[in-house]
Amino acid sequence: MDKIRSQKIKEHLFGFPFFFSKLLKEDSCYNDLNYSLLINNYSKKTVLIMKVLFYTKEFPPYVYGGAGVVVEYLAAELAKIMEIDVRCFGDQNENSDNLTVKGFPYDNPVFDHTNDKLKAVFNSLTTCIQMNADDVDADIVHCHTWYAQFAGIVAKLSYGVPLVITTHSLEPLRPWKREQLGRGYDTSSWIEKTAIEMADAVIAVSKETKEDVLKYFDVDKDKIKVIYNGINLQEYVVTKETSTLDKYKIDQSKPFVLFVGRITKQKGIIHLVNAIKYIDPETQIILCAGAPDTPEIAKEMEDSVKEVKKDRDNVIWIDEMLPKKEVIQLYSHADVFCCPSIYEPFGIINIEAMACETAVVASAVGGIKEVVVDGETGILVSLDQQDVAPFEPIDPEKFSKDLAESVNKLINNKELRDSMAKKGRKRVEDTFDWSAIAKQHKELYKSLKQ
Repeated sequence: MDKIRSQKIKEHLFGFPFFFSKLLKEDSCYNDLNYSLLINNYSKKTVLIMKVLFYTKEFPPYVYGGAGVVVEYLAAELAKIMEIDVRCFGDQNENSDNLTVKGFPYDNPVFDHTNDKLKAVFNSLTTCIQMNADDVDADIVHCHTWYAQFAGIVAKLSYGVPLVITTHSLEPLRPWKREQLGRGYDTSSWIEKTAIEMADAVIAVSKETKEDVLKYFDVDKDKIKVIYNGINLQEYVVTKETSTLDKYKIDQSKPFVLFVGRITKQKGIIHLVNAIKYIDPETQIILCAGAPDTPEIAKEMEDSVKEVKKDRDNVIWIDEMLPKKEVIQLYSHADVFCCPSIYEPFGIINIEAMACETAVVASAVGGIKEVVVDGETGILVSLDQQDVAPFEPIDPEKFSKDLAESVNKLINNKELRDSMAKKGRKRVEDTFDWSAIAKQHKELYKSLKQ
């Protein structure tokens, strides 16, 4: 078979199993395969046109934040249309269909006596080197969060592979990370800056994040593509199951407002806890909050919850990150979901709540303003922030009161609450479906291959 015809066949194999394209290329015994028959038989299959390598800290079963959730679902969706190789922190070892997952050790004993705040940085750097030990044969390398970006830097320089960076968050806008990392925050900031500025493409998870990238980094605006995060619409649906509510003794005869997230300054949970005294006393407060950034913020959370519990007995703190099925139960039965973040590039928890038909009260910051439609799918609460680090509310008490006022408004207006719940689900279906979002990634990858 001549090279031109062989190339034409491969170009038209949109829908062929990957092994067929390899056979056409490598095995002479298939030179006489009938071209028309192949097209007819396999035109409805999925073409594997490239291979993409993900570098990430989080991947199931080790997921604790929104970035990990995004990587999990994006990898699964992209694996339907291309080969995906995931190299992550951990002990994972999976190979199914077009998705390969390999974990690399994170806790290096050589750092056992290192300053606790620097361990995360040093361990991350050594893991990133290990993730490049195996040959990189991908067409594109795609990094998620600063923890794994050094792996992308090394891959681009050592293997000459185009580099894509998704900006799930930005270190200049998270100054409280210094409390967690010490001087390691300077290292994480350098890694992020180097990776973003040398990347062949940068994905911003919201329009506001794109503006932040342009403000804090030296990047050509044409290299930045806004692609929203998505959600699995078949998984995140309303459920009638109540075992999780029973488990944590949530009274199903009374309304409740829900928080889901990590205990960090970024997520603003302390401002919600401070708002509890202003929330209608018959409304239960369910705080599904774990994975504190530091011992100090863990202690602040404990003290704050203990204080509000002196005056009301319907505050339930679930101090762990629950499995998805249990969280979906909480979303489904909550009357209001509250997201009090002071920094949020996107805020995937809001679309999770909206997908489960729950009205949202959220701070009007970052990408949240592009997710929650004020007055339609929820209420956006204005937040006057400091314009320099640490970007805390100028008037924290007012912010807490405003959160409580919005929660009370929805709790006391079932008609409005139900309307927002239905419109929230529709917005998620129209805008945040992973299938469409994966196609946007595919087009970006293709542009870098050409």
